[in-house]
Amino acid sequence: MKWIDIPPVWLLGAVVLAWLQATYYPMGLSFGGAVADFLGGILVGGGVILMALAFTEMRKHRTTVIPHRDASTMVQSGIFSRSRNPIYLGDLLVLAGLILRFDAVLALPLIPLFLWVIEKRFVIPEENRLRLKYRADFARYCEKTRRWI
Repeated sequence: MKWIDIPPVWLLGAVVLAWLQATYYPMGLSFGGAVADFLGGILVGGGVILMALAFTEMRKHRTTVIPHRDASTMVQSGIFSRSRNPIYLGDLLVLAGLILRFDAVLALPLIPLFLWVIEKRFVIPEENRLRLKYRADFARYCEKTRRWI
């Protein structure tokens, strides 16, 4: 069951809930058509780019992208110099963009709920492992790089 507890599964669950809401319970609400579609596409594209940049940087440093495993290296370069969690930030952007594209107005609360789940289940435990393993280096990294943006 541990393989199910990964961020893409949580993201997929939130996306499916948003799609179900838009498809079966639209309640006559809408974000406004073409503008929402365009902004949604920008958010999805931006999220995918963030994730790709982060994966590339992590591969370059030969460390894991699997959340529950210990990192062999603390990556601070590339996109990680701007955000400590660019993959999770990318997930959040993809969710927000798809909610806009689906016109799932009532699914908007999924965004902060998803953020809360990701932070509690993945971000905080990962940062705690890095804090224990890299101590002063991680403290300096936290001082110069924000958790999200």
